[in-house]
This record gives sequence, structure tokens and C-alpha cells, in this order.
Amino acid sequence: MTAVTPAPVPVIDRDLPERGRRRPRPVRGSRPGWIVYATLGAVLLASVFPFYWSLLIGSGDASTIRDANRSWIPGGNFFTNAAAVIGDQAVNFWPALLNSIISSGLIAASVVFFSTLAGWAFAKLKFRGGPWLLLFVVGTMAVPMQLGVVPLYILFSELGWTGQLGAIIIPALTSAFGVFWMTQYLRQAVPDELIEAARVDGASSFRTFLTVGVPAARPAAAMLGLFTFVSAWNNFFWPFIVLDRQNPTLPVALSLLQSNYFVDYSIVLAGVLLSTIPLLVLFVFAGKQLVSGIMQGAVKG
Repeated sequence: MTAVTPAPVPVIDRDLPERGRRRPRPVRGSRPGWIVYATLGAVLLASVFPFYWSLLIGSGDASTIRDANRSWIPGGNFFTNAAAVIGDQAVNFWPALLNSIISSGLIAASVVFFSTLAGWAFAKLKFRGGPWLLLFVVGTMAVPMQLGVVPLYILFSELGWTGQLGAIIIPALTSAFGVFWMTQYLRQAVPDELIEAARVDGASSFRTFLTVGVPAARPAAAMLGLFTFVSAWNNFFWPFIVLDRQNPTLPVALSLLQSNYFVDYSIVLAGVLLSTIPLLVLFVFAGKQLVSGIMQGAVKG
């Protein structure tokens, strides 16, 4: 018998010149065109203009807002107007700023914790009546806040909490939107195989939530916490009703700048800019982590 020699295996030369290799063709439409950039530029200008207008009026004097021939370059009175806002005895700027920081921080932390916990239960735990209970929670978002103002005020008046920060913190400790937001996110971000693996390893339900659910929920929790903080910071309606002038939040305190017969809008808008600075600082420090968390969650998903 004659031995059969195998056919020679072709050798691929890895040192072929670049022109001999096939280059991947760029996908048409992968780069945004000028329409996208023009739209984003218009949105950016529309978003920045209110801040620039506040700076323009807040850096002038009382006659700037009524001057038809005003200059579009900010003046040099901003620090003077800001000092007038801070030094106004009726405003109580520093106590109001501290109250806003405390109340907004506690509300944001509480909403993130309870919403993540409830969202984990609705998304990954099977219990009787769960879908109907989630439907009820979502349905509460259709109830206007104004309908509960009178009962809430009577309740906190009987408890003796009117004029205290607890009256604005306690009703906002949970959020129906936060529960729905975290439920939808965790339902898609956490596969059931991870939960089954944790249970096989002997982890309890709460430990599974801490080790599996919390790390996966960080991007959505960061978004929810940021938006909740901004919403609580800008809340005016309920704090204006239940708090007094001796213990206000910052929006309530700044509203006192317009309580006089003559309103100096340069001082009012200087106060508005002062109240915006903490939010801008928060976005600067939390923006990078927020975007990285969102991108990490998008890649994992």
C-alpha cells in the first residue's frame, strides 16, 4: 500500500502589506451630520440663555430690566447684589441654604434606597398580587399633589410639625416614579441566572439584593438620586405652605425678595443665580461618575 501524503496547508503570511488586506468599510450614517449638530447647538443655546439673562440683569441695577438700550455684556454689580441678598435679614440666606441641603439630601437618599428596594422586589421576587400592587403604585402618579395639601397640613398641624423640616421630608421619603423607574431597570439589567447562583451559594434574599441588585442598579440609582435632589431643591409649593419665615428653604426665602412694594429684579435674579450655584457644583462633581455609570450599565445590558 502506498502512503497517502496529506495536502499541504496554505500558510497565511501575516506580514502582507496593508494594501493587500481588506479594510472594513465605514457604515454610512454612523457619524452625525450637520443637522444633528445644529439641533444640539440650538438646544444648548436655549438652555444657557436663561442663565445668561439672569446674569445680565443680576449684574446691573434696578433700571437695567426696563432699559431698552441695555448692553448685552454683564455689568459689575453682581457681587454687590449678591451681598445684598445674603445680608438681607428677612431672607435668612445661610439657614435657608442649610435647610435646602439637608432636606434635599435626605429626600434623595431615601428615595433611592426605598425605590431600589421596592424595584428589586417587583422585578425579581415573585409574590401574590405583585403586578396589581405595582399598577396601584404607578396609578398614584396620576393623583395631583394639590389634592393632598389640606389633609397633610392638618396632620402635621396636629403633630406640631408645622414650621419644621420634617414636614417637607417625611411626605417625600418615597416616590412612585422612583419605584417604577427602578423596577423597569432591574427587570432588564439583572438576569435571573445571577439570582439563582446567589441562592445556590446560600445567600439570603436581602444579601442577594446587596451583592447582585445594588451594583447593577447604580447607574439608574445615580440618575434617580440626581433628579430627586434637583426636584426637592426647587420645590416651592409645599415648603411655602408648611414652613415659616424663621425656618424656610432657599426657594421660599428668595420669594421674600419680591414681597416689597418695589421689586428690584437685579437683586432677585442675583439671588436666583446664587441658588443655582450649588446645583451646578453638584453636576460638575457628579456628572463624570453619572455618565460613566450610565455607559457601564449600557455596555453590560
